[in-house]
Amino acid sequence: MDYMIGVDLGTTSTKSVLFDLKGHIIASSSKGYPLYRDKPDMAEEDPVEIFEALIDSLTDVVRAGKLENDDKILGVSFSSAMHSLIAFDKDWKPLTRVITWADGRAFKYSEQLKESGVGQEIYSKTGTPIHPMAPLSKLLWLKNEQQDIYKKSKHFLGIKEYIFHRLFKTNKMDISIASGTGLFNIFNLDWDQQALQITGLSKDQLPTPVEPYEIERGMSKEYAKVIGIPVDTPFIYGAGDGPLSNLGVNAIQPGVAAVTIGTSGAIRVVTDKPKIDPKGRTFTYALDRNHWVVGGPVNNGGDVFRWARDNLFDAEKSTAALLGIDSYDLLTEIASKVPAGADGLLFHPYLGGERAPIWDANARGSFFGLTHYHTRAHMVRAVLEGIIFNIYMVALALEEVVGELKSIQATGGFAHSALWRQMLADIFEQSVTVPQEIESGALAATVVGQKALGLTDKIENISGMLGDAETYKPNPENYETYRELTPIFIRLSRQLQTEYENIANFQREHVHIKLTEK
Repeated sequence: MDYMIGVDLGTTSTKSVLFDLKGHIIASSSKGYPLYRDKPDMAEEDPVEIFEALIDSLTDVVRAGKLENDDKILGVSFSSAMHSLIAFDKDWKPLTRVITWADGRAFKYSEQLKESGVGQEIYSKTGTPIHPMAPLSKLLWLKNEQQDIYKKSKHFLGIKEYIFHRLFKTNKMDISIASGTGLFNIFNLDWDQQALQITGLSKDQLPTPVEPYEIERGMSKEYAKVIGIPVDTPFIYGAGDGPLSNLGVNAIQPGVAAVTIGTSGAIRVVTDKPKIDPKGRTFTYALDRNHWVVGGPVNNGGDVFRWARDNLFDAEKSTAALLGIDSYDLLTEIASKVPAGADGLLFHPYLGGERAPIWDANARGSFFGLTHYHTRAHMVRAVLEGIIFNIYMVALALEEVVGELKSIQATGGFAHSALWRQMLADIFEQSVTVPQEIESGALAATVVGQKALGLTDKIENISGMLGDAETYKPNPENYETYRELTPIFIRLSRQLQTEYENIANFQREHVHIKLTEK
């Protein structure tokens, strides 16, 4: 029997999933690693730890598959978190850790680009909003504040490109990942000259752009032996996790939106050509040259729920561990006892700055409306609702660019929670469909891999792999509450922006707490 492996390189873990060619999961393995927040606004990872997690997860999933002699793994294809940056010297020695999308230290240079008008010029060609998440801004930060590293740097890659370089000694980047760098012209599919000029880079310091269907063979014998696969097993570059999430839930028809909430979150719609928002609020990233994903990402998704669990419900977390139950399930059960709207308590989930819809790296989280009668249960309900309210704000901006959203497909870690799915349906006042297959990124990566290998002629054929889906209908009893609270949430997010910079600067000057996340 023939199989494919889909690899999902995430922010805090790497997952490898073994599928048959019909999309059924045979085995999976996930390996975690820390996100280092040693300083305010820092969010880094160790590339070696991620590489080892990849090798370990591939090894585990191959063994767990218990393949027979006539079974064959036809290929390994990748989904990857976007916007990461690693600097290397001339001998390919890393000079930095992985500077992730969540790193906000380049905020000053993002603001300078926006204020000068140059940022809008670059955005109009690259489709990547001006924000510290993007390697464009990170490079300006390195150039101005890490000059020793910048001067020694001869190559710049992201995490997936680092992995392919270690396995195959290549220097390539698929156009999907490239389209999220802020350095790549999405109209001529090459590195943008203006972006290169302001960062001081030359083309030879960046990888060669390739299609997501690019294949590498002939990996190191050492790694092939450890993993347990033939040396000539095809490795397919695949694409960014956002675009692949749309494919993975079959949200690739006009007006069909994919909402993903994992560590972070996003809402996205596929179009047949790049579309730019005149206000610079949405991104446009490639799935491939014929499919473009327009949407908005949020920094603050499941990681905010984790913050609430760890800091507001430590005792319950310990109790759940003792009872052998999932601590998040316990918290959602607590939140479900509180009425929609948390009795007028709102939470803005900007614990790590924010990308869409406000694109403000200085943004900070806050509870609003807190009274004597509010409890921790209200607070956790408000946290969950705040994440959805924020996604809804992005949806309003997205509709101005691509038109009305006709339906919603939901995926990501939050899709495990019936409460969150119902919140999404109620706040959006639309039906929400959750495909049975929750490993959407890894599955989509294998479909790209199958097309690369000539096993399918179009990626739209994923529709036959998704199995049954569950649909959540909006609850009319909650409409009035959410309709009344949503405008307050939106107005507050704008009014508080005037003080975000002041409080953020205070924290940068006075707060020195090591926040390494395990």
